[in-house]
Parts: sequence; structure tokens; C-alpha cells
Amino acid sequence: MAAASWTDVRSWILERNPDLTDLAPDTDIIETRVINSLQFVELVLYVEELRGAMLQSDEVTLDAFRTLEDIDKNFLS
Repeated sequence: MAAASWTDVRSWILERNPDLTDLAPDTDIIETRVINSLQFVELVLYVEELRGAMLQSDEVTLDAFRTLEDIDKNFLS
């Protein structure tokens, strides 16, 4: 199986936001409200699934999840 990357997370977000046609890797998904608070929790769980490991509570910060690039750098690379 190929390693997970930000493109997996982008696909996950686009599936949940049908009005969104694309999402750049440097878009601030928090500031632009691409994901809401409930989706944020689901996103954390999805990233854990992609990693195959739970995240530590101190790893789960808004800045760590701010962009697809941040998610990739902090959790998938």
C-alpha cells in the first residue's frame, strides 16, 4: 500500500464539501472554514487511520492541521 499523503486528506475533505471543487495544499482550511468543528474531530480520526497510529493530545493543534501541507508535514511524512 502506498504511503498516505495530503492528497488523501484533500479527497476526504472534498467528499464532505460538495460545493468545493478543488483545494490547494496551502489553503488555510481552518481560517476559510473549509472544515467545521465537527469535521475537525473527524479529520483527526481520519489522519490517525491514515497513519495507523493514534495522535497524542499535544499533537492535535489547529496549527498542525491548518493546511494540507501542514497535515502532511506533521503527520504523514
